[in-house]
Formats: sequence, C-alpha cells, structure tokens
Amino acid sequence: MKVDVEASTVIDKPRGKVAKFAANPANAPRWYSNIESVEWKTSHRVALGSKIAFVARFLGKKIEYTYEIVEYEPLERLVMQAFEGPFPMETTYTWEAVSPKSTRMTLRNRGSPAGFAKFAGPMMSRAIRKATEKDLAALKDLLESSR
Repeated sequence: MKVDVEASTVIDKPRGKVAKFAANPANAPRWYSNIESVEWKTSHRVALGSKIAFVARFLGKKIEYTYEIVEYEPLERLVMQAFEGPFPMETTYTWEAVSPKSTRMTLRNRGSPAGFAKFAGPMMSRAIRKATEKDLAALKDLLESSR
C-alpha cells in the first residue's frame, strides 16, 4: 500500500519567516506532535545531502528514521527522504506567498510502509492526514503568536 497525503494552511507571516522556521529540522519537535527528538548526523546546515535522525511516536509505536535532504530551494521547497526504516518516506514542504504578509505552506508525505505499518491499510493514510493537519495547525499557531 502506498501513502500519499498532502495538506496546506495559510500562515499570517511572510514567506521568509515561515520557510526559515519550518525548514530547520531542529524546530520540528516544537510543531510536530509526534516527533520526540532530532539529531543532526551531518553539519547543522539545511543543504543537499544533510542527514537528520528523528525519533517519533506514531500509532503507539516508537519510530526511528534518518532523513536526507534531497532537494532544497530556499523559500520555495524542501524535500527530505528516509530510505530505510519502518516507513521509507518522502516529505515535501513548499511555501507560496499569498501576500507580502501571508504564506501558504503545503506539507506532503508519501511512501510505502513496511513492518507493522504495512498491515495498517487505509488507517495509515487517515492517521497521517490527521497528524499532518494537526501539525500544520500547530505551526500556524506557533508562528502567528510569535513576533
């Protein structure tokens, strides 16, 4: 079973502020409810080839995976890919200026679950959609409440 989930929200902050914050993996635990920790495996730079290890909880399971940045256009697009682990997945962030003071952020997760996740069937896509929408709402709240 393949998973392909996309969600977006409009954040009342300029694109540069949204993209800079969201593209920094060190900020992920602040807005992703399932991410417990982040550890850089390469230099602390958002750049092609950078690797970041994540520890998360999803559907009651602890999941450890390493993302590699495979595409990065500052202020436009970030693509990270986990090639191994229980859920080889690609995560894409895009940022689009809706106005000088607001940004549409789109978050897309796609991949092919393995292990326990492979047997979760359609529940997996629903759970990822719900988590993605919740995380984007948290990012919106966090950024809009900051100066």
